[in-house]
Amino acid sequence: MSYDVIVVGGSYAGMSAALQIARARRNIMVIDAGVRRNRFAAHSHGFLGQDGVDPAQIAATAREQLVAYPNVVWTEGQADHAAKDDRGFTVMMRDGAEHRSSRLVLALGVTDTLPEIPGLQERWGRSVFHCPYCHGFELGGGPLGVLAVGDVSMHQAILIPEWGPTTLLTNGAFEPTSEQLTELDSRSVTVERTPVARITGRADVELADGRVLSLAGLFTASRTRPSSSLADDLGCALDEGPLGPFLRTDAMKATSIPGVFACGDAARGAGSVSLAVGDGALAGAAVHRSLILG
Repeated sequence: MSYDVIVVGGSYAGMSAALQIARARRNIMVIDAGVRRNRFAAHSHGFLGQDGVDPAQIAATAREQLVAYPNVVWTEGQADHAAKDDRGFTVMMRDGAEHRSSRLVLALGVTDTLPEIPGLQERWGRSVFHCPYCHGFELGGGPLGVLAVGDVSMHQAILIPEWGPTTLLTNGAFEPTSEQLTELDSRSVTVERTPVARITGRADVELADGRVLSLAGLFTASRTRPSSSLADDLGCALDEGPLGPFLRTDAMKATSIPGVFACGDAARGAGSVSLAVGDGALAGAAVHRSLILG
């Protein structure tokens, strides 16, 4: 069977896009590998009407509502390859199945790469975060840390004091200029240059000299990349952001390849649940209009 639209990615952006297309009475398939970026977090914040709700529950409710539309087919599995020809698009699955469509929405999500520090990965989304708007308020104004990964960490270090007294852990990855040190001082940010040995407890930073900084939470800028190679298969252009590459789209979420749209974290320099949902809604409406107007 050939569909009007295939959406690759069944998280917040993909489901939001699919909902718009489903309500336009078009036949649609959603392909979902089942790996949400925020799967480690117990609560989602900053999303209007869902503040404090388990993100898994938000996703489950959204899926239940989406698949209630009779023109939606939900397929669980990994999309390994995509190709375009004069008839549209073919998506090849890992299990060998092939699906065709007139339009394609890439809601691929991103993969986070964190600094290789013992104890950091297992605390990701629980006491180590990338977004203060998503998690900062819940840290109660306690002492916070910014683990530097490069120049982008200066932005975090200036921002984070809004949520609590902040220490910038340069960890050999970033050295502020004299002008930046003045700016950090104006924000009462402490600069700690001793290397980080490991993270213990909730968010306790053990330094190489044996000192331990007990923190309410730790922020760091993960390196991100799209979680699938499908955009590369199709030749979609990428832009390089401060956190990593993301798919280039125009104001209506169209990529550089006609008929391919993209939304969510893989199509933004940075993201959140609320931004992903809005991005998906725009992409869904835009792809439907393209089916009518070309």
